[in-house]
Amino acid sequence: MAQATVSRVIDVAREFVAAEAAAVGGLADRIDETFVRVARLILDTRGKVVLTGAGTAGYMAHRTAHLLSVSGTPAFYLNPTDGLHGSMGALRNSDILIAISRGGESGEVNELVRLLQGEDVKVVGLTCAADSTLGRTADIAVVLAETPDADPGNLLALGSTLAQGAWLDALTVVLMRARQHTWEKVQYTHPGGAVGRLSTLPAAVEPLEIPVLDATDMPR
Repeated sequence: MAQATVSRVIDVAREFVAAEAAAVGGLADRIDETFVRVARLILDTRGKVVLTGAGTAGYMAHRTAHLLSVSGTPAFYLNPTDGLHGSMGALRNSDILIAISRGGESGEVNELVRLLQGEDVKVVGLTCAADSTLGRTADIAVVLAETPDADPGNLLALGSTLAQGAWLDALTVVLMRARQHTWEKVQYTHPGGAVGRLSTLPAAVEPLEIPVLDATDMPR
């Protein structure tokens, strides 16, 4: 293979990684009072946090449910199609649904949202489309920026999925600190692998208070 061709492949790969990094890095400036509102809602609930999404959003929802659970916020992933075939019965009005959809028009996700809102389940919608069905109907809409340079053809959800994950990771860390969930508890629920074999744990989690916002401070 010619060296010029090898160099071009490397350049394309590097350019795309840089585009994905920009998609995640640009998220920091978009975190606002809506983030605080979501964190406070979850902290105050007596129920579970349930995450749903289809396709790549579903994989991110599944990942986040695991990370929330191991860091002190009980959560599980609900496949939206399974939800429409009976599994939505696992939710009660004390639970919170986080629905993830880049375009906000995943039919099975939006139908699940509609039915659960009818049972007074609060819905947080994570989307890149404020005027989508999910963006309009969620109790709290979290609108992330579109990332066309990091989503090839603006169809493949690559960089946008990483941005969703970063937003949800930040939520996980904030809730862990607010709950003062200790590393001892993390290790207790994670006895497998290298984590379970650690004999020395990190310094205590730094506390963080999540304020209660006034209605005027809480954008939809």
